[in-house]
Amino acid sequence: VQLQASGGGLVQPGGSWRLSCAASGFTLDYYAIGWFRQAPGKEREGVSCISSNDGSTYYGDSVKGRFTISRDNGKNTMYLQMISLKPEDTAVYYCATAFMASPVGLCTAVAATGDYPGVDYWGKGTQVTVSS
Repeated sequence: VQLQASGGGLVQPGGSWRLSCAASGFTLDYYAIGWFRQAPGKEREGVSCISSNDGSTYYGDSVKGRFTISRDNGKNTMYLQMISLKPEDTAVYYCATAFMASPVGLCTAVAATGDYPGVDYWGKGTQVTVSS
């Protein structure tokens, strides 16, 4: 079982970028999926999550209107399209899944330790740096 995130890189402020995360060893069909990020010195935060079935989504306040999450179950892959990027979007981005979870639950159910106990699988992070 593996989640492989890709697409990290250096982008200028105001630019656009897309991250991908491919699943292998299991099917995403019944999993809520999400993107999280962790900036230096900060705790990991849920950026955006999407349900397994009805298309409902969650977006963190800092990315609403700029980021779009999507999934292609046929390709067993999820995406995060980012526009109008800001330096504060600089972070390591992680993809994650949770079986039959709600998007809000997946993205926001964080324990006092900073862990996300609802997450079944984490992908390795990919660095996104927004800088001129």
